[in-house]
Parts: sequence; C-alpha cells; structure tokens
Amino acid sequence: MKPELFNEIFTSLKRNKLRTFLTGFSIAWGIFMLILLLAAGNGLKNGVTSNFSSSTINKLNLFASWTSLPYEGYPKGRKINMDNSDSLFMANSFPEIDEVIPEYPLGYKTIYNQKKYANGEVKAVLPQYINVRSLNIIKGRFLNSLDMKEKRKVIVLSRQDAELLFGSVDVIGRIVILDQVVYQVVGVYAIERSFWRTESYVPFSTARSIYNATNHINQITCTINGLTTADENDSFNLRLQHRLSEKHNYHPDDSKAIYIWNSLKDYLQTMKIFSAISIFVWIIGLGTLIAGIVGVSNIMLITVRERTKEFGIRKALGAKPSSIIRLIISESLFVTATFGYIGMFFGILITEIINKIMLSGASTPKQGAPVIFQNPTVDIGIAVSATLVLIIAGVLAGYFPARKAVAIKPIEALKYE
Repeated sequence: MKPELFNEIFTSLKRNKLRTFLTGFSIAWGIFMLILLLAAGNGLKNGVTSNFSSSTINKLNLFASWTSLPYEGYPKGRKINMDNSDSLFMANSFPEIDEVIPEYPLGYKTIYNQKKYANGEVKAVLPQYINVRSLNIIKGRFLNSLDMKEKRKVIVLSRQDAELLFGSVDVIGRIVILDQVVYQVVGVYAIERSFWRTESYVPFSTARSIYNATNHINQITCTINGLTTADENDSFNLRLQHRLSEKHNYHPDDSKAIYIWNSLKDYLQTMKIFSAISIFVWIIGLGTLIAGIVGVSNIMLITVRERTKEFGIRKALGAKPSSIIRLIISESLFVTATFGYIGMFFGILITEIINKIMLSGASTPKQGAPVIFQNPTVDIGIAVSATLVLIIAGVLAGYFPARKAVAIKPIEALKYE
C-alpha cells in the first residue's frame, strides 16, 4: 500500500472516529465470540470424551445378577451364575465378539502392609485384561500366563495404593496381605485420572482356587467389532440377551438377570450429542460473525453515500473511477483486517490462557470426579479462515456501493445530498 494512500485512509478514518470504532468493534467481537464459542464446545467435548480414554471404547460387560421376572415356574429373585462355559458360548456364538475375558470381582477389600493399609476394589482377571482396560504400567509388569499357570500369589496395585502402603519406596517385590493371604507386588499402574475406586488385580486362577470353588464368574468383558451405530448395538444387545436367557433359562425380556453394559453404544450416543452441540455452536458463532459482516456492510454503505459528493469532485479533477474504488476497498480492507486480527488474537489468547490454567492444575477435578471440561482451544486454521471470510465480506461491502457511486456523473454527484 502506497504511503499517500495510507495517509488518505487514516485521515478518512480519523474524521469518523466513533464510526470507525463501532465498525471495528463489531468485526473484532464477531471473530472473538466465534473463537470462544468453538473453544468452549471443544473443551466440553474433549473433557467428556477423555472419560473414555482409560478403557477400550468397543467394550461389552456382562454382570451376573438376580432375575426380576418369574419364568416357567421359577419365581423372580433367582440368582444367575455364569461360568467358563459362558465365555466359550460368547466367543463361539457371536461373530461380532473378538475377545472374551472372564472376571471375578472380589469386592471392596483392605490391603495391609505392616501398619499401613489401603482400601479399594480387587479383581481376579486374566493377563489379556490389560488389552481392554488400557492400564499404564509405570513399574514392574502386569499379570502373565506363568502367574496363571502356577497360580502365583501376585498382585498389581494402583499408584495411589502403592504410595499409601510404601510411600516413595520401590514397591516391586514387596509383600502385602489381602484376606490373610500374602501376595507379592509385581506391578504398579497409573491412569490419566482417578478411578471412582482404586483397583488391584490378582491372577484369575489364584483367586478361583482360594475363593471360588464353584468356578462361578461374576463378570465377563468382551471386545466387539462391526457395530457402528447405536441401533446396531441395540439390536446386538437384544439378541445377546435372548441367547443368554435361553442358556440360563430365564425370561427373554428380563434385562436384569444378566446386565449388559455396552460402552460402545454409550460412546456413539455421546459423540452424536456432541455433533449436535458442535452444529449449534457453529450456528451461533456464524450468526455472530454474520452480524459483524452486516455491520461492516451498513457502515461502508453509509460512508460511500456520505462521500458521493467528494467522489464527484475527484472525478471532476480527473481522478479515474478505478482509483476511487481502490481507495474505498483499501479503507474497508484496512479496517476489517486490523480489527479482525485483533479479535482473532484476543480470542486465541483467552482460550490459551484458560488452557494453561487448567493444565497447571488450578482446575483439576476432585479425585474420582469425571472430567467435564478440558483443552478449550480452537484450531488456528479455523480462526484464520473466519477472519479471512470477514475481510473478504468487508471488501465486497465496500466495492459494490463504491462502484455504484463512481458511476454517477460528476455534475450529479456534486448535487448529491
């Protein structure tokens, strides 16, 4: 941009300080609010979806319980027991199921180490359990096949329990007592956020020999594939429920006898909700942006109308229409680009500050609480694109009325009021 053109633009804007400020504010505010709305939507989505990060998304859990409906002479309240045959049944009868892992929850237990103790959930699992729970082993190892084969009395602790029992001392190889049975610690795991309750893991074969002479299984975890919608998951759950009711002889509509929890369905429903939220945020944000564009258009239209007489004088003195149009476009481009950048800068700055505060731990949720809001930032490409759209709209808003104004003959323009 030539210095004389810049000086002329600056002089014109200086003559109308309030109008320039209001125009620029509407531009900056539109970009600023769009970025904040998108960042807020992303923060909410990132926070809620992070709650799925500590486990496999395509996971199916079965919990043996009591019947809630009478069936073929049996009263309601009958206990349903699963065993290893159910694991084989699940693996062989449903092509959607990849892996079947039986579990035997031992309940809420107290683990001792001399005078120190930790309370938490204890589960008897297979080595493959780590594949569906996404445990981050930070010390030692998880359970292995040799632990299962030899029925070793070994245990994997959470980092929280390990610190309660041993403090900063290395825990691998240390001894703990669970239900008056001595176990050796072979691993410690950590997750990104805290469980509702901490969990410890012992070999399935060990627990079965100590606690479970009947070989009952309280819980089965499976991974599933090929189900991409909530309706497909509903259909699969219903088919699975009916097949299990046939095997265990309870009412086909009794969903409480063996409770089925499909985390993939929950995840798909959550993503569907956030897709709707994202669309809503975009509508509100674009509405704010359009309001800014309309404001720029109106201001430029008024500006051109007020300067029509000036344009007539310029033409009478020999100025080309193209030079007048270039002046108006340059003025519009300067205002929209400057204030658009200001709005984008402060929008990104605010979201980054909020994100830094959250990462520093000032907004860390209470232990066990689900994460609601996380990483409230917006893609820089989206912010730049929105700013460019506003700049282009501002240029067009100046071009069309300017072209119309310079088309007027100089003598008519000089009489224009």
